[in-house]
Amino acid sequence: MKLCVAAAAAVTLFAAWLILVDARFVVEKSSITVLSPHKMRTKRDGAIGNFGLPDYGGFIVGSVVYPAKGSHGCQVFDGDKPFKLQSYRPTIVLLDRGECYFALKVWHAQLAGAAAVLVTDSIDESLITMDSPEESSDADGYIEKIVIPSALIEKSFGDSLKDALKNKDEVLLRIDWRESVPHPDNRVEYEFWTNSNDECGARCDEQMNFVKNFKGHAQILERGGYTLFTPHYITWFCPPPFILSSQCKSQCINHGRYCAPDPEKDFGEGYEGKDVVYENLRQLCVHRVANESNRSWVWWDYVTDFHIRCSMKEKRYSKDCAEEVMKSLDLPMEKIKKCMGDPEADVENEVLKNEQQVQIGRGSRGDITILPTLVLNNVQYRGKLERTAVLKAICSGFKETTEPSVCLSGDVETNECLERNGGCWEDKKANITACKDTFRGRVCECPVVNGVQYKGDGYTTCEAFGPARCSINNGGCWSETKNGVTFSACSDSKANGCQCPVGFVGDGYKCEDVDECKERSVCQCDGCSCKDTWGGYDCKCKGNLLYIKEQDVCIERSGSRFGRFLAFVVIAVVLGAGLAGYVFYKYRLRSYMDSEIMAIMSQYMPLDQQNNVVHAEAQPLRQEGTA
Repeated sequence: MKLCVAAAAAVTLFAAWLILVDARFVVEKSSITVLSPHKMRTKRDGAIGNFGLPDYGGFIVGSVVYPAKGSHGCQVFDGDKPFKLQSYRPTIVLLDRGECYFALKVWHAQLAGAAAVLVTDSIDESLITMDSPEESSDADGYIEKIVIPSALIEKSFGDSLKDALKNKDEVLLRIDWRESVPHPDNRVEYEFWTNSNDECGARCDEQMNFVKNFKGHAQILERGGYTLFTPHYITWFCPPPFILSSQCKSQCINHGRYCAPDPEKDFGEGYEGKDVVYENLRQLCVHRVANESNRSWVWWDYVTDFHIRCSMKEKRYSKDCAEEVMKSLDLPMEKIKKCMGDPEADVENEVLKNEQQVQIGRGSRGDITILPTLVLNNVQYRGKLERTAVLKAICSGFKETTEPSVCLSGDVETNECLERNGGCWEDKKANITACKDTFRGRVCECPVVNGVQYKGDGYTTCEAFGPARCSINNGGCWSETKNGVTFSACSDSKANGCQCPVGFVGDGYKCEDVDECKERSVCQCDGCSCKDTWGGYDCKCKGNLLYIKEQDVCIERSGSRFGRFLAFVVIAVVLGAGLAGYVFYKYRLRSYMDSEIMAIMSQYMPLDQQNNVVHAEAQPLRQEGTA
């Protein structure tokens, strides 16, 4: 019996090996720049460790420390945070590869006060990814507690850093993750490679805790159209010679085409691998069907509820429990069943076949060989699957200034505009700034305020532009009010610029009153007295003269009265003549009309007289005829 189990296990491993033997594993990297000493200034790559918290979208500048004792970092360092006390900058600890797990080295350095860890390779080779132990009772206590970033560097680079430290040089490095995730546009596309099996130890616990904790962020991003999320599940196949074996039948569906390892690694009891494959398929179809009705985010609800209600540990991992969850989420079960197809049929399953194809890396993304794996903009995420860390990584994938508000919260990034306004232009009086907070830092761009565009370099100058510019802080121009009178250097008739009004001098941003009396530029008439006012002047003539400002002359007030009297007389004469003309016109018109009427009447009067004569002559004849 033990031999059969061992053979079956070998079959499963062989099937996995067939897929992964030619796997193309891509090492995800961060940029490491030597800032000091100057003679070593260079830029190198570091392979990001697959544990801890890489600072995606950010960077760290720190001093390098190489321990004089215990350079492998396999034992706890002596003292209370000895590395933290060696420099006022963050400490980047350099350790040697070998003798213990990568994660254990980083854990010991973190306990000693390190802000980041670089592990130098022991041989000349291409960079590899430092991963946490698959299964180790010792690792269970510290893996999840690692919160600092780490990277593996090439041996030649590590040796040069050690030599500089031996020469007592201060070695200053910048580890930069800002370009670790591509950020081409305003949408991030990401994938999560997972498994419905919840009996695979620490890795299964990590992925299920992540799904449960990240669900809220994921659904906000998906509903807002900021992200495009796709879940994926790894499947293997059974080698043709073993398809009809009981072991392949228990681990696979569709005649050995799609398989999963036995959850308990015991073929004699508990759940079988095909149970896992079938639930993986159901979860894929939940996402596919929900996506057709624009509810793709329901996948997060289903997976979370299934894990809580249908756990293997509670012996409820079953089709019936899954259908209860789907019903509670109002998912169309018939469509999902149709999507899943017949697991016993000797045919390809479209959904699972696609999963096997996309598992193979294309372009910049390597093959998926680690579970769980997160892929952001076609680049594999490295580090702990922790809610805030993953959100930061996703936010680093947005084109700068297009990030959603969830990426600009205090838990995810630091608002650089709060300190010295980020070094950007600012109008404190109008509370307008060119500083725009972004996930990676800040940008200085002249803003648009209430439809008014500001133009400038964003750092030292921003000037309101357009016809409505005077409505916002007077267009940045000078303005002042005294004694209820306001003068402004901003004109709506001009698209830009400031010009002091008449009576003031200056550059338009600062204007001063001109003393016209002192400059003797006005009120130069004989005997006039001049008094300066704000924005103008008062000029008084001697005697009873009247001052005409436009001509800067004085005239007689009496002449003015005579002129007004003469004008009144002229107007009265004109009005009288007009009235007389109107009366005469009406009289002439009436006389003319009367004469015309009389002429017309005279033409008809003779006819009336003739009719009367005829009528008188005819009357006797009628009388005679009657007699």
